[in-house]
Amino acid sequence: MLVLGIETSCDETGVALYHSERGLLAQALHSQIDLHQQHGGVVPELASRDHVRKALPMIDALLQEANVKATDINGVAYTAGPGLIGALLVGASLGRALAMGWGVPALGVHHMEGHLLAPMLEQNPPEFPFVALLVSGGHTQLVDVEGIGRYRLLGESVDDAAGEAFDKTAKLLGLPYPGGPAIAKIAEQGRAGQYEFPRPMVNRPGLDFSFSGLKTYAKNAIAQHGAPEQLSEQTRADLALAFEQAVVSTLCIKCRRALQQTGRKRLVIAGGVSANRRLRHDLGATLEKLNAELFYARPEFCTDNGAMIALAGALRLVAGQHDGSAIEVFPRWPLTDLAALQA
Repeated sequence: MLVLGIETSCDETGVALYHSERGLLAQALHSQIDLHQQHGGVVPELASRDHVRKALPMIDALLQEANVKATDINGVAYTAGPGLIGALLVGASLGRALAMGWGVPALGVHHMEGHLLAPMLEQNPPEFPFVALLVSGGHTQLVDVEGIGRYRLLGESVDDAAGEAFDKTAKLLGLPYPGGPAIAKIAEQGRAGQYEFPRPMVNRPGLDFSFSGLKTYAKNAIAQHGAPEQLSEQTRADLALAFEQAVVSTLCIKCRRALQQTGRKRLVIAGGVSANRRLRHDLGATLEKLNAELFYARPEFCTDNGAMIALAGALRLVAGQHDGSAIEVFPRWPLTDLAALQA
């Protein structure tokens, strides 16, 4: 089954072609970073308008690149949520219209299920069951995964997601949007031990997260030196390193705890923050001590992309799932509400 995937949940327009037997055939991604950078974050209306401009021409180019005709496509998958409602409606409307015109089934895909399954695009995909850490600008969740749609929430952030904390702290440091890559880059020049940030909620039971306090701690640490523009480059790097270490350490502690509580021996990390090199390195070292395996997608499939939506859609479309004619999107959509596929 050949599936066209469309991702427009936030600030990236992603399209891809995935074949249920041959794998990923082609994919393309347009980032809106330059569009939103001058505003210090995503502006929903601008994001929606840019999706309108880019999505259909990208699909036309994708079909030409893959030498695929519209009549070859057997299904359309699009992100139906969670995300920005205007941006979601662009992809959903386009996906439904194309599916109707081509006479093929269409399916709205859960954005975070797409992230969770993205490592399956790699040559060494994880086998079920596993624990998944979904860590991005909008989510920080630990999920016990028995199979597709068989998800049990173990813990989540009670306030800011890890990626959101990166963005806010980067802004406090006078760094550009998006904050995660900006902090990681200058943290490479930071000196360990110059600052010590707290590891929130690691000394209490449970698997929930809290990152808003780290932002406040960073704000107070910066205030000791005056305004952000008064920071020396070395001090900025030292603060960035301390913040990054605190987030990564917290995630590692909770992941280790989740594996120990569930007895799982496989951990999947997914979402934009999963591209962070320090997180991958430190989690790898943590799991080695537990005799457990770590899986993640290549960096281009960690951020929002059409390939993960095409994959997730293909798995469900092949199983016979599809949506009705109504266009529905869900700005908020619990992962645990998804229907399970039969093992």
